[in-house]
Amino acid sequence: MNSYESPLLRGSHVQLEPLSLDHVHQLVLAANEDRSTYSWTPVPGSVANMRTYVAGLLADAEAGRVIPFAQRRLSDQRIVGCTRFLEMRRWRGGETPDEVEVGGTWLAASAQRTPINTEAKLLLFTHAFEEWDVVRLSIFTDARNTQSRDAILRVGAKFEGILRSHRGSYAPGEIGTPRDTAAHSIIASEWPAVRAALHARLA
Repeated sequence: MNSYESPLLRGSHVQLEPLSLDHVHQLVLAANEDRSTYSWTPVPGSVANMRTYVAGLLADAEAGRVIPFAQRRLSDQRIVGCTRFLEMRRWRGGETPDEVEVGGTWLAASAQRTPINTEAKLLLFTHAFEEWDVVRLSIFTDARNTQSRDAILRVGAKFEGILRSHRGSYAPGEIGTPRDTAAHSIIASEWPAVRAALHARLA
C-alpha cells in the first residue's frame, strides 16, 4: 500500500498538522478537560496510553493505512484533539486515493461546539476533493452515537444507512464486540454545494 504525504492544513480557527509523539502531553491535557463525551470514541487519558495510541497511528501511517493529524486551536496554539484520513482506496490506477474516509476524530471539551470541527472538516474535504480528486468521501460512526451523527449531517454528508455488525465497538464494556455503523458520504458532484455551505457556516 502507498504511503501518502502528510500535509499541513491551516485555516482561521484550526491547524491540522502531522501527528507526532511530540503532541502526546498536550493531547493528554486536551483529553482530560472533560471525558464525559468520549463514550463512543477511544481517547486515552494517561500519558502512557496516549503514547501507545499515537505510536500505533504513526505505525499505521508508515504502512500507508492512515494519515493522522493533531488539531491545533489557533486562538491559543493549544493542541485540542486528533483526526485522520483512513481507508484510502485506489481503483482508477492513479497515485492518489479515489475514495477516502475521514474519522478517528475527537476534540477537547473546550473545542466542541466551536467552529473548529466545521473548519477541520472543510480543510480535510478540500484536500480530498481538490488535491486528490477523490470521487467519494465517507464518514462512519457508531449508530447509537446521535451527537456524532448530527454533527456529520451538519457538515454536509448524506446518510446512507446502517451497516450491521460493521466494526468493533469502542463503548465501555463492549470493546471489540460488533457494532452497527451509521454510514454517511459525500460524492464529488456534491462537493461544490457542501463547500459553499461550510464556508457560509464559518462566515
